[in-house]
Amino acid sequence: MTVREGIELAEEAGLDLVEISPNAEPPVCKVLDYGKYKYELQKKAAEARKKQKVIEIKEIKLRPMIDDHDFGIKMKNAKAFLEDGDKVKITLRFRGREMAHQDIAQAVLKRVRAELDVVGKVESEPSFEGRQIVMILAAR
Repeated sequence: MTVREGIELAEEAGLDLVEISPNAEPPVCKVLDYGKYKYELQKKAAEARKKQKVIEIKEIKLRPMIDDHDFGIKMKNAKAFLEDGDKVKITLRFRGREMAHQDIAQAVLKRVRAELDVVGKVESEPSFEGRQIVMILAAR
């Protein structure tokens, strides 16, 4: 029907003529209450925002001489973070003369990578930032 007929039909019903799909051939319009239509669109947008998962960066701090049990607990937490869809930042901090034993730190980071390889992948390779080495893992 023509636009004029659509507007007349809407006025008779006491409603508005709302263009739903302007790019279609011919454009699709509906006769409905525009205020109610706008409200429904807002509700849908709010629901979509609510369902979105915001990716956070969780940090796990390690030391070069970390004990096996402590390492296991840290890896359990890191796995839980990765399974939730968050990123994990592994920070290996040096104190005092530990800077001389960087080979030990590299071994710890290799162990972290092997442990978390099932649930995560390395997003940024280990890099030095002052007295610490930082590596970021993301969920698979």
